[in-house]
Amino acid sequence: MTTTLRPTGPEQRTEDGGRARTYDVCVNSRPVGRIELATDHRFGPSVGRIERLEIDPADRHRGRGTVAALAAEEVLRGWGCERIEAAVPAGATTALGLAGALGYGERGRNMIKHLGRAPELPAGSTDRPLSDAEYPAWLAHEREGYIREWTSRGVPEDQARAKADDDYARLLPQGPATPGAWLRILAHGGTDVGTIWVALHDPRGDQGEAYVYSVEVAEDHRGRGHGRTLMLVAERECLAAGARALGLHVFAGNTPALRLYQSLGYRPTQYNLFKQLI
Repeated sequence: MTTTLRPTGPEQRTEDGGRARTYDVCVNSRPVGRIELATDHRFGPSVGRIERLEIDPADRHRGRGTVAALAAEEVLRGWGCERIEAAVPAGATTALGLAGALGYGERGRNMIKHLGRAPELPAGSTDRPLSDAEYPAWLAHEREGYIREWTSRGVPEDQARAKADDDYARLLPQGPATPGAWLRILAHGGTDVGTIWVALHDPRGDQGEAYVYSVEVAEDHRGRGHGRTLMLVAERECLAAGARALGLHVFAGNTPALRLYQSLGYRPTQYNLFKQLI
């Protein structure tokens, strides 16, 4: 039996070079599933995405998904894509196994915690808003660190810088005064030890969920529990604003951060995967 992709309609194109198309996954011309492909709006037309891959229940566990994913790679190569990205729900163990077998690596994961009672901060720890005067230095430091995170994981520097510029302009258009965003500085014993950026907005669009965009402890003060305290600051701010859950993203390989989030009760909701095509 031959598994192929058959377009279900014309290819969609955008003015900036974006492309998208949906296909039926067919076995000997019989539809057994669907796959949606697109270029990535964050990184441009050189990066493709599998937006959705679904095989009908009766045809699962027969290698249809594997062949469809490989055929998708050929389509994206034909579009000029150099990398492919995909997001897989944490509970989709079969899809995660397939991705691993096909050579996808983990870029990072989304995690979430459902909030309860507002926590108390440890003795000696206080927090305050990041001031307008402190914002430019914080933003410059934050932006360069964000770019390094992406380039260290195989993203070309021009794509990483473009993504950083877009993200900060979109998420903090008014700096510290951006509605629904909190930039806080943590002090311990009167000394500033770290910062956190949290917003009453989850990029996945879930209502009532807040999101931690950044948390950082100054290098000289790491290993003393201040990261945990910053996350408690985030919980307190979100609960005060009526959020019922707090989400975040952690890059693969950031083991200290992952252990911290797990110890605080965060659980993965989605794995973000990638594969180089050339």
